[in-house]
Amino acid sequence: QVQLVESGGGLVQPGGSLRLSCAASGFTFSNYGMSWYRQVPGKERELVATISTGGSRTSYADSVKGRFTISRDNAKNTVYLEMNSLKVEDTGVYYCKWLDYWGQGTQVTVSS
Repeated sequence: QVQLVESGGGLVQPGGSLRLSCAASGFTFSNYGMSWYRQVPGKERELVATISTGGSRTSYADSVKGRFTISRDNAKNTVYLEMNSLKVEDTGVYYCKWLDYWGQGTQVTVSS
């Protein structure tokens, strides 16, 4: 069955960095684009970044452009989200998504 397992979240100070990973299984990973979303308390889940099958095309929410980088390793069936210059407003639960499938999420807390 399809599994998406996120990891790498945690507590970080403003200006810090984190790298999230999402390990995928149960489908042919290299054939599909992938996405990262986040849910901030009190708000709807929002799209953060997407990546094409080979990784050559990426897109980002305006709020994270220039700070976050999405990438993938098709040999490892894993998609990453490198987050730099983190802000308090980046706090939330981060999810990876494939079609209609979601991972369980990983908590990112940015606080001093």
